Amino acid sequence: MTQRVAIIGAGPCGLAQLHAFEEARKQGAETPELVCFEKQENWGGLWNYTWRTGLDAHGEPVHGSMYRYLWSNAPKELLEFADYSFDEHFGGPLPSFPPREVLFDYIIGRARKNQVERFIKFGTVVRWVEYDNTRQCFQVTIEALDTGASRTETFDRVIVGTGHFSIPNVPEFPGFERFPGRILHSHDFRDAREFCGKRILVMGSSYSAEDIALQCRKYGSGPITITYRTQPMNFDWPEGIEEVPLLTHMDGSTAHFRDGSTRGIDAIILCTGYQHSFPFMAEDLKLTTHNRLYPDNLYKGVFWMDNPDVMYLGMQDQYYTFTLFDAEAWLARDYILGRYQLPTRAERQEDLDAWRTREEALGSAFEDIDFQADHLADLVRLTDYPAFDIDLTRSIFKEWEHHKDEDVVTYRDRHGFTSPVTGTQSLPHHTGWWHALDDSMETYIGNNESHSQSA
Repeated sequence: MTQRVAIIGAGPCGLAQLHAFEEARKQGAETPELVCFEKQENWGGLWNYTWRTGLDAHGEPVHGSMYRYLWSNAPKELLEFADYSFDEHFGGPLPSFPPREVLFDYIIGRARKNQVERFIKFGTVVRWVEYDNTRQCFQVTIEALDTGASRTETFDRVIVGTGHFSIPNVPEFPGFERFPGRILHSHDFRDAREFCGKRILVMGSSYSAEDIALQCRKYGSGPITITYRTQPMNFDWPEGIEEVPLLTHMDGSTAHFRDGSTRGIDAIILCTGYQHSFPFMAEDLKLTTHNRLYPDNLYKGVFWMDNPDVMYLGMQDQYYTFTLFDAEAWLARDYILGRYQLPTRAERQEDLDAWRTREEALGSAFEDIDFQADHLADLVRLTDYPAFDIDLTRSIFKEWEHHKDEDVVTYRDRHGFTSPVTGTQSLPHHTGWWHALDDSMETYIGNNESHSQSA
C-alpha cells in the first residue's frame, strides 16, 4: 500500500521537502502520496509578502512577518540551492545582496521547475495532528478556509515545515498601557515610510532590530534609539541612530533607560523575537523549545525522538537557511523511502546529547557558524544531496560578519562573494543600498543587466 505523507507548510521548508521527493522520483524511486497543506493562498512562506497584519481575510492569524524594502542582509551565496543555482535561475551573475522580491522569485523558480504546486492544498489550515496507536497512523484534521469545511485524513508520516517566525514574543514594560503612540512587534512591521519623521524606539539587539532601525532611518524617520537587554550591537551607526541600555519604563511619550537617560518617543517597535508554537500538534508530538542551534527531542535536528515518523524542518536558530532545509528534507525523504535507517533510541539520544553539549560550550558567532556548518555537513553526508563547497560558506559567513562591523550601512555595496555551487563571482550593485529606494525586481534585475553589459 502506498504511504501517505502530510507536509505542513509550503514555505522554504515544505517546498524543500516536496522538491526532495521529486528528485527521488525522477531517479526512479517509488515515492509516497504527498499532500502539502498551506493556509496562505500562495507559496513561499515568510517570503510571500502581504500588507495584512493581525488577521487575514479568513480571520486567521497572519503568518508572514515580511516587510517592504527588505534586502538580504546575508550574502545570497549562503542561501544557494546546490541543485539550482542563481546563475541557472537568472541567467547570469547578480550582486550578493538582493531584495526580497528577487529571492522570492528564486525560491519559487525551483518549485516551478519540478511542478510541486500539484501537491499543495492552498487555503487549508491544519487544526490537529495526533497519533492513533491502535491503527499506527496519524489523524490530521484540516479546514478549508474558503468554505469552513473540516475533515480528518489518515497519514503514515507527518512533516512540520511551518517555521518559527510567525508567533511574536511580546514583552511588557511599565507605562506601555499609557503610551500615546503606536507599539508594534516586528511581525507587524510592513513599511518604513509609515514612520517618516517619527522618533522611534527599537527594542532588540539582533538582525531584525538592526535592519528595521536602518530601514526606518533610510526612509526618513526621526532619531532612532535602540535599547538592548544584555549587550549592544556596537555598529558604527549612521547619524540619528544610537544604542542605550534596557528600557525601564515609559512615562507618557518619554522613555526611561537603565543608564538614567531619557528620550522622547513617538513609536515603539519590538524586535524581540518569536516563539516556537505548534498548537495543532498533540502534546506527545509537540516540539517545545526556545531559539537554539540544536533543539531538544529532535534527532539530527529532524526526527521527533518519541515518534520519528514525525519530522520537523527548519526549527533551529539559523545561520544557514535554504541549504540546511534542503539537507534536512533529503534526510527525511530517505528515511521515508527506506534508504536511511535510524539507529536505536539509545544511540539517537547519545548523538543528540553530544551535539547539545557542544552547543552549550559555544562562545562566539564564529563558533556558532562552525557548529551549524558541521551540522549541515553531517546531514549532507548521509544522503545524495548534491555537493557544494561548505567550507567556502564558512569563510563567507565570517567575512560577512567582519564587513558588517566595518560599516553596517555600506557592507552590501562594497563586497561580493563567490558561489559555492558554480564558482561565479557576484557583480557589484549599480546603486548603493542607502540610496536604492526602489527595491522592485524590475529595477534591480534590469539595472544590473545594464550594469553587467557596460562593465
